[in-house]
Amino acid sequence: MRIGLQVPYFTWPGGPDALGETFAGVARRAEDAGFYSLWVMDHFFQIPGVGPAEHDMLEAYTALGFAAARTSRIKLGTMVTGVTYRHPGILVKSATTLDVLSGGRAYFGIGAAWFDREHHGLGVPFPALKERFERLEEALRIARQMWDTDDNGPFEGRHYRLAETLCVPQPLSRPHPPILIGGRGEKKTLRLVAKYADAWNMGAGLNDDGLAEFRHKVDVLRGHCERAGRSIDSIEKTVLLTLFLSRAPQSRGAWITPEEAVERLGRYREAGMDQAIVNMPHVDQPETLERLAESVLPAVAKM
Repeated sequence: MRIGLQVPYFTWPGGPDALGETFAGVARRAEDAGFYSLWVMDHFFQIPGVGPAEHDMLEAYTALGFAAARTSRIKLGTMVTGVTYRHPGILVKSATTLDVLSGGRAYFGIGAAWFDREHHGLGVPFPALKERFERLEEALRIARQMWDTDDNGPFEGRHYRLAETLCVPQPLSRPHPPILIGGRGEKKTLRLVAKYADAWNMGAGLNDDGLAEFRHKVDVLRGHCERAGRSIDSIEKTVLLTLFLSRAPQSRGAWITPEEAVERLGRYREAGMDQAIVNMPHVDQPETLERLAESVLPAVAKM
């Protein structure tokens, strides 16, 4: 089983003056530790549940390009881009550029978008949910046309109209950067995963409730795949998890020991997870990833 690292928080000691080198250090240590992938959120304001909106937030594709220049092996992606943030043709070009300049290490993470405050705050249109899903499907079709066909001609959708779908250079990843759709909706999101995606992500907790929900969503996805005429095994199933790692057992709270982490990740693996993508507090401190590399990653790699 693979493990990826998500970095959702950039308010670190030293402030903006030190942020670049701190983030570069996180990326290098993640690669050296053996993480398969590195992810950043595609948000412009910090999101509720992680911190106040006023906390530091980096633009995703600039941050990933910076990380690509400081690493050589680790995969890179957004967890995930809201379809409303960028015109799909421009977004595909951004993902292609990341893939080419990183040597074929990009994921293409995308979803229907949800954070209304940053839309309104920055003047980005925030249509109703139904329209956002319509736009998401059109964006997926545009990506496939720009990457998977020799058709550089027009795209005519309800919401997007492109006179040319030219994408030169093409990505280095074959057949294209893995398309990862994020979300847990059973009627729309998982149907789109079955129809268009190479990978799927849902957020969950490292507990029995999270595991039960993941198992249920996998069953729903399997049904969509059967109707779409493809095997669920062709889709990489990833779960975004927050990991509070403690050296010693805790009597309460979310902190768990490395042994408990390995056991719980193993249960997710048995349920069909292919890659765990974890975020952790204090990831800017070297010992955080070192501890995970010593006590968790070797065991998980054998699953």
